[in-house]
Amino acid sequence: MYLAFWNWLDRYLFGEYSEGTTPGALTLRLLRYPYALLRDLSRGQINLYAMGLVYATLLSLVPLIAFAFAVLKAFGAHRELAPIIYEFFKPMGEASANEFTNKVMEFADSVSTGVVGSLGLALLLWTLLGTIKKVEDGFNFLWRVEHARSFARRVTEYVALLIVGPIVAVSFIGLSHNALDTASAGFGRYVPFFDRMTGWAIEVSPYFMVATIFTAVYMFVPNTKVKWKPALIGGVTAGILWAAVGKLFTALVVFSTRLTIVYAGFAIIVAALLWTYFGWLILLVGAQLSFYVQNRNYLRLGLTELRLSAVQRETLTLKVMYLIGRSYHDGKTRWSVDSIAHELGMPGIAISRIVNALEAAHLLTLADDERLLPARDLGNISIQEIMDIARNEKAGQVSSRTLKLPAVDALSGKMDDAWRKSCGEMTLRDLIDA
Repeated sequence: MYLAFWNWLDRYLFGEYSEGTTPGALTLRLLRYPYALLRDLSRGQINLYAMGLVYATLLSLVPLIAFAFAVLKAFGAHRELAPIIYEFFKPMGEASANEFTNKVMEFADSVSTGVVGSLGLALLLWTLLGTIKKVEDGFNFLWRVEHARSFARRVTEYVALLIVGPIVAVSFIGLSHNALDTASAGFGRYVPFFDRMTGWAIEVSPYFMVATIFTAVYMFVPNTKVKWKPALIGGVTAGILWAAVGKLFTALVVFSTRLTIVYAGFAIIVAALLWTYFGWLILLVGAQLSFYVQNRNYLRLGLTELRLSAVQRETLTLKVMYLIGRSYHDGKTRWSVDSIAHELGMPGIAISRIVNALEAAHLLTLADDERLLPARDLGNISIQEIMDIARNEKAGQVSSRTLKLPAVDALSGKMDDAWRKSCGEMTLRDLIDA
């Protein structure tokens, strides 16, 4: 019954009627997005990533705040972190949020002043970088990116994020308050309605900040090019979900007495874990939405594993090597996995797997800027070698038991000889020159 319902929705939302120009067809195409998100949530992969990030958050929250604390101390603005931490824990209730905020600030102050020692601080920083790597892995999974950042890029960009991020967040809050105070001191005195507008702006500003942070995360964390419009749509949607789920969670914590009765003194910890899980789930759902907005051809496929036929794999492997080789030969702009996928109209994960196989066979190499280059001279890369890689790519399963069947083996041998004969001694350079 459950599977039949999803199959019916799939046929209804992606059927012939949805491709028309009527308002009903447009509505069906818009409904594809919530359908795809709910379908992916029901399959469980996004939930598993959110659960894993809850554990990572427990390990990295204090190092993150401590690092931000140390950076902002140079500007005398380290105490401005408290409102940001409070807003994160606010859905747990005012008392719990204040308690967690005070504790986190105490721990961060202790760490940043050197109480844990240089070795302890190094371990905390390593934990923090590992957590950011887990976040990137989750985003790359949702964006179907198999090539993670190189180690040099990872360290450089992560450290830059840890330094610039707190400064930008605190500056945003400071500028917002200054703008409101200036406006209130000016014409706000002559417009009574403006006082209410100022109060409303102060209440909305945390959610605006959350949506802005989410948008920036969606644009820069995945190791692929994300356009600003999909990132903005995902960020605003995640910000709205954050506000709505936060209100519901606050009501649950305040009005539910069962949590306190069952867990007693641990109730506040359970509430913190639950809210952290919901927070990561909202962030990942927004990332998935931004991916679908930018890649509408994935709406029906979802997180289902992509399987290429043998013919498709051979053709794509030849096209990938041809494009990279021709660009290198002509001295034109180098290709990346993302640009090749866009050029061939194929999902990025299909191109990424082919590139991984070619890289493992030392036919391609990945430059520091994530661009692809031939690993050898074009005249030393034979077409037979390229086809061998495409035909013999491992699926990951255990190899079958060797069983000699003379009739089948003879036919397979003839077919193998035929394609090798058609390739002859042709190299990639010959193919490009032709």
